[in-house]
Amino acid sequence: MMWLDPRYLLWIAPAFLLALWAQMRVKSAYAAAQQVGAPLSGAAAARRILDSAGLESVEIEEVAGFMTDHYDPRRKVLRLSPEVFRSRSLAAVGIAAHESGHALQDAHGYAPLAIRNAVVPVASFGSGAAIWILFLGLLIHSLGLFWIGIGLFSAFVFFQVVNLPVEFDASARAKVQLVHLGIVDPQSMVYVNHVLDAAAWTYVAATLQSVLTLLYFVMRFSGNSRR
Repeated sequence: MMWLDPRYLLWIAPAFLLALWAQMRVKSAYAAAQQVGAPLSGAAAARRILDSAGLESVEIEEVAGFMTDHYDPRRKVLRLSPEVFRSRSLAAVGIAAHESGHALQDAHGYAPLAIRNAVVPVASFGSGAAIWILFLGLLIHSLGLFWIGIGLFSAFVFFQVVNLPVEFDASARAKVQLVHLGIVDPQSMVYVNHVLDAAAWTYVAATLQSVLTLLYFVMRFSGNSRR
């Protein structure tokens, strides 16, 4: 497997190190923001943001798990983990506002979100199946299988690339709404900024790793085809 190939490990080392740094930032920023109280719970803050945008029909549900927060564009439901749904901390409010930002994107027809949602089925399948197809293509030296695998994995990489502006924009919308609606005062926004900015770097690291992995496979096949 590719994770046993020293060349692959060296190839993705920049993304791996960036991911480690981003995770440490997230943990540090989240822990600090979790200690600072907020006037509303995460669920109440999300409700305020959605209602102010005329999205009273978007429901907010509590969902089990840790950091399982997400917006479901098909059912128009915002789902928040217990730590975010119930907590009255700046960490909870920031995350809830970020997910609310996705609902605002959906309501305003934000193009990158529509593109991302459209490629989700292919990207989800491609992220798993492509690796095995690529390895089989390399193993039996099949050009056809290789390009099928590249195509599938490219769909996943495309999803990751398109997802970056979606996540950055959701955070930008969240920051504006939290201050505009008076949920978080400008001085306390430093904690929210740290949480959302640190989370954004995890998406950058994941995207970088997928891009480097795709280039690794192209490099491997190109090297094998010349021999």
